Amino acid sequence: MTDHLLTIDSLLALEYRGWEALSRHGGGSFYGELMTADALMILVNGMVLDRETIAATLNQSPAWSTFSLEDARLVRTGEASAALVYRATASRDGQDEPFVALMSSHYTLAGGRPALTLYQQTTVTH
Repeated sequence: MTDHLLTIDSLLALEYRGWEALSRHGGGSFYGELMTADALMILVNGMVLDRETIAATLNQSPAWSTFSLEDARLVRTGEASAALVYRATASRDGQDEPFVALMSSHYTLAGGRPALTLYQQTTVTH
């Protein structure tokens, strides 16, 4: 039984690990391993990035200095898949306003572990 791999707690823990990696210039390495081969990230600026692009470029992105994840909800999408939806607030040094967005991360079980298949950000006003 693999139900324990797709719980709100286990997927939220993965999201925290991802944000922590983004806070130390390790996002490309982290998501390069977490994403399925055909996974996509859809960012608030309209960019759609595949796993290869994420793995090659995300380590060079400016690091987050603070972040918080709130109001997490789990949506079952199949026997071996689920989506995690939450609100993220994050800041970078020198940034006037925090980044606030709703996140949707869809996971499926692959090789006995959760793998990210689709990630989307939607900006919200705070």
